[in-house]
Amino acid sequence: MVVLATKLYVEGDARERALDSLRSLVGNALGDLDVDFDVGLRDDDFPSVTVTGDDERVARNVLREEWGAITPTFDDGETYTGTLEAWDAEGFVLDAGEDVRIPADGLGLGPGSPEQVRTRFGLVQHIPLEFVYDEESGHELADATRDRLFEWTRAETGRVNVNSATRAEVRATVNRAGHARDIVTVERLGLLEQSIVCREETDPPGLLASIGQYVPAELLCVVP
Repeated sequence: MVVLATKLYVEGDARERALDSLRSLVGNALGDLDVDFDVGLRDDDFPSVTVTGDDERVARNVLREEWGAITPTFDDGETYTGTLEAWDAEGFVLDAGEDVRIPADGLGLGPGSPEQVRTRFGLVQHIPLEFVYDEESGHELADATRDRLFEWTRAETGRVNVNSATRAEVRATVNRAGHARDIVTVERLGLLEQSIVCREETDPPGLLASIGQYVPAELLCVVP
């Protein structure tokens, strides 16, 4: 069994749609492998995938690579994935099956308070982030995560990051708001966390204002 490092925190019909979307994504990822799979949901909103069959070991590795995995224990110096649960003046709190605090000096994302850093990089709540576990000197964000976030701010085009919606739902919202031609694509960050990549001539704050009325979610801009 693999516990995926992405959370399913919406309720009602949206929860069922998200589960259906996850089953499709897992099926696509494992489509060429000789396995059967079953998707479940833990009490803490992390989905679990049980795989059986001749290729089950490969299948588990594919899922870990695609989503990251929630593990029952941590080894010092190893890299894991957690979801952004909370933030305060002291740093970020990630949910990695248990709360993992990343102190402000472990963010490594430039000047500003943790709240300012979160806003500047468009880190909506529940976005998956990789971190390095270090019991003695304090956990820190992984270099790969830092590099990806800095790339967002150095790109020629901006972004609008969204939570509480699947990729298909975000695409539909952009279309409904009449902005299909104003974006390049919608990148999946987690099951319910997406990044709308704008075209060069598209103003991210303007796009956010336009689609915000259609999305009951948190939206944050990344402006190069």
